[in-house]
Amino acid sequence: MKPAPFAYVRAESFDQVFDLLDEHGDDARILAGGQSLMATLNMRLSAPEILIDINGLDGISDISADGGTLKIGALARHSAVLESEDVATHAPLIAKAMPHVAHQAIRNRGTFGGSVAFADPAAELPAVTRALGATFVLRSRDGERKVAADDFFLGLFETARKDNEILVGAEIPSIPDGERTAFMELARRHGDYAIVGIAAQGRVDGDTFSDMKIGFFGAGDQPILAKGAMSALEGQAHNDDTVKKAQDALDADLDPMPDLNGPAEMKMHLARVLTKRALAELAA
Repeated sequence: MKPAPFAYVRAESFDQVFDLLDEHGDDARILAGGQSLMATLNMRLSAPEILIDINGLDGISDISADGGTLKIGALARHSAVLESEDVATHAPLIAKAMPHVAHQAIRNRGTFGGSVAFADPAAELPAVTRALGATFVLRSRDGERKVAADDFFLGLFETARKDNEILVGAEIPSIPDGERTAFMELARRHGDYAIVGIAAQGRVDGDTFSDMKIGFFGAGDQPILAKGAMSALEGQAHNDDTVKKAQDALDADLDPMPDLNGPAEMKMHLARVLTKRALAELAA
């Protein structure tokens, strides 16, 4: 299929973006990397009146570390995030996730902010940002506001971004000394959207878990922070009983949807498998 007709504007300033958003409202779409948007246009799952290309805007593609915070601009390409020493140092969980994001050609064009804003529940980065306690920076004509990742993702492809706002970046706390990370996903082919995946970060003193943050993708209608499993692990040693308690807690944490990959029951089984593997990696 081909997309329905639409207008296209390459924005030269934020003011121009906000003017167009005010004029067109929900009938406008922001174009960053376009790797998800173009597919929805071609399948006519999205039929906007206008595409607003923000690739010409300055200042929202940088990656930097400022004190205890990693800042990633919304227009930072996936490939730049993958290659960034700041990301590897301050947010190694993101560094581990990036090679699983699609394929190299797509990573060369796709953007960090685009993946977050699209909010596909099967995508890696939304779940990783929840596990890391990221904060997103949204800009409108009235200024900027910050929204915690826990409050940003509202449902299937739905976020807290308002029609008159654009996502301009993310702020991620640097990994505390002594914390470890694990990232795993199961997909039919490398680069495909995952059937289910896990992103975990926390402390393991000896073999005892603490301060665990566990995000899942492909396990519900949005990226999920597995709070029940996290609670089950707190202060517990890595053994079969602890692993089983964390796995059992997933029954309340996750709500996978059946799709072409298989039924919800299969996804729950795979989530339990990945939990066991991730905990073993963290405790190794």
